[in-house]
Amino acid sequence: MIDLRTLREDPDRLRASQRARGEDDSIVDTLLDLDERRRSALTSFESLRAEQKSMGKSVSKAQGEEKAALLQRAKDLAGQVKTAESEAEKLGAELDEVLQTVPNIVEEGAPSGGEDDYVVLETYGEPRTFDFEPKDHLELGEALGAIDMERGAKVSGSRFFFLRGVGARLQLGLLNMAMQQAIEAGFTPMITPVLVKPETMQGTGFHVAHDKEIYRLPEDDLYLVGTSEVSLAGYHAQEILSADELPLRYAGWSSCFRREAGSYGKDTRGIIRVHQFDKVEMFSYVRPEDAHEEHQRLLGWEKDMLAKIEVPYRIIDTAAGDLGMSAARKFDCEAWIPTQGRYRELTSTSNCTEFQARRLAVRYRDKDGKPQHLATLNGTLATTRWIVAILENHQQADGSVVVPQALRPYVGLDVLEPVK
Repeated sequence: MIDLRTLREDPDRLRASQRARGEDDSIVDTLLDLDERRRSALTSFESLRAEQKSMGKSVSKAQGEEKAALLQRAKDLAGQVKTAESEAEKLGAELDEVLQTVPNIVEEGAPSGGEDDYVVLETYGEPRTFDFEPKDHLELGEALGAIDMERGAKVSGSRFFFLRGVGARLQLGLLNMAMQQAIEAGFTPMITPVLVKPETMQGTGFHVAHDKEIYRLPEDDLYLVGTSEVSLAGYHAQEILSADELPLRYAGWSSCFRREAGSYGKDTRGIIRVHQFDKVEMFSYVRPEDAHEEHQRLLGWEKDMLAKIEVPYRIIDTAAGDLGMSAARKFDCEAWIPTQGRYRELTSTSNCTEFQARRLAVRYRDKDGKPQHLATLNGTLATTRWIVAILENHQQADGSVVVPQALRPYVGLDVLEPVK
């Protein structure tokens, strides 16, 4: 959540952030009012409590009518203390409830606006010119015996699929290559839980009560993650870490689940937008002052991975209204998809500053031994969707697909051949 001290000292910063996101900036006045009333109630409670303690000493020394009067005053004070404490707790709960709905403060320099207001920062490679009519990834995948949507739908419903044969080998090779790169960069490899408690999901920045993208198991009060970011963000919840350990970098491999509730009719063909996919996700815990540089490092590692699959791609600076709850800044890497004639997102990396750490109570001790909140960042190294870009960009006229050079040792094949 946002820092109340920052809110008090510079409320216009949050107002500007809300406007950049396309959100209501009147929430700032609501927060300031609740915060002032809560602090006033706490002051009143502490003052009455101090008087109550002092009264106890006076009663023990008094006699006769004086003692009776003091006892009556002590009784009145007890009621006032209880009322003041209740009021402070009520206002504190109201403040916390509102704070939980306020997104992170957007980093200075991020574009304002919505989904279509991104800024293209860099473009790498040129889209390939084909001397034949290119096939889309599903047609290629079916001919290779790699993707089976029909049986996925039969077994699980729409937007589910099987990866089989070279399709399974391609995904395993891709994710293994991503994990190996992460290990070489100093990340600790992690196989993470895919079911998490509501406080972990909520703490990461997903609103469990209203987010229609999340799968829930109501009997167990558990949630299926849409990214291993959730599990990794909760890994150090309620902990105070040593400054000497920082930065902490984890690479999580997990299946991911998304309901895609708002995407009916979109990307219904193939494996671009599905309910279940696999992913390797980088996650960093750093000092807040180091977060900006770490964000650039995560982007650099994503670029290294994209270079290995040899596809044209671009990097966009995501607009504030498309950042999501936790991110203060987000860069997307989008690969060229030949049959669609446009770029599609393959990876993203987000700087969540101290937002998640405050919600999950993840801290470290500074040089003076005082607990301070950390910054958290995340970035995708590879997902199932990468198969789309690999198949379409590396296809040949006979329906075969050339495996990118760097990926060959992990797949065990140089060329994927159509099944006869």
